[in-house]
Amino acid sequence: MTEPILEVCCGDVDSVRAAVEGGAYRVELCSGLAEGGFTPSVALINAAMRYSAQIKINVLIRPRGGDFLYSDEEKKIMLHDARTAADAGVNGVVCGALMPDGSIDVEFCRKLAASCPGVEITFHRAFDLCSDPLKALDDIINAGFHRVLTSGQAQTALEGVSVLRQLTEHASGRLAILAGGGVNPSNAAEIIRLGGVRELHASARASVGSRMEYRRPGVSMGVPGADEYSRLTTSPELVRQIVHAIKSDI
Repeated sequence: MTEPILEVCCGDVDSVRAAVEGGAYRVELCSGLAEGGFTPSVALINAAMRYSAQIKINVLIRPRGGDFLYSDEEKKIMLHDARTAADAGVNGVVCGALMPDGSIDVEFCRKLAASCPGVEITFHRAFDLCSDPLKALDDIINAGFHRVLTSGQAQTALEGVSVLRQLTEHASGRLAILAGGGVNPSNAAEIIRLGGVRELHASARASVGSRMEYRRPGVSMGVPGADEYSRLTTSPELVRQIVHAIKSDI
């Protein structure tokens, strides 16, 4: 049986460095984590690639928030972004698309996989919104994907462990099931044990305060009332705790 591994979702270069320090196996690099994640800038990809000798870098390909039903113009953007990430030397890309009826957009997913040969292709948590998970899993495999990131179609991976095990058994080694959604040091080992998975995905974030000395009260750049002088970023200690938890039962 393979050793369990941790992938950390990182939204800035400090988080990539923290993932390395904490002992994670892989990074999913993205921007806009508060909205589920978007494609990061080329500059951020290049900055993260400075750590590629220490950790595998996968890049999210998602042009906007909201649903996973994309227009032809959005699909062109995604194909371009996937090729750009591959050309930067990343380990893999993370992407996905659905049809209006909740099935997998197989034709477009095949194009995504074909657009960046030689890199790993992960289908992201759009899977958790599909209408028939077992059929979707077969469609994703047939489209050439190597992995599915999923909570087992539940709010958290711990709540979805029974579906995670069903997916793992159905996949039968044809692709990896990457369990994500609410993963933390206290439940990581249980998700692996009950879900039958060998890969976990977590943000492992903690709040850090701003170094700004001058602070303007009453002005928010995003959600009204949000604290502009703190942010969530990956904690190396949380990463370290999750890695220890999933490897302690080996």
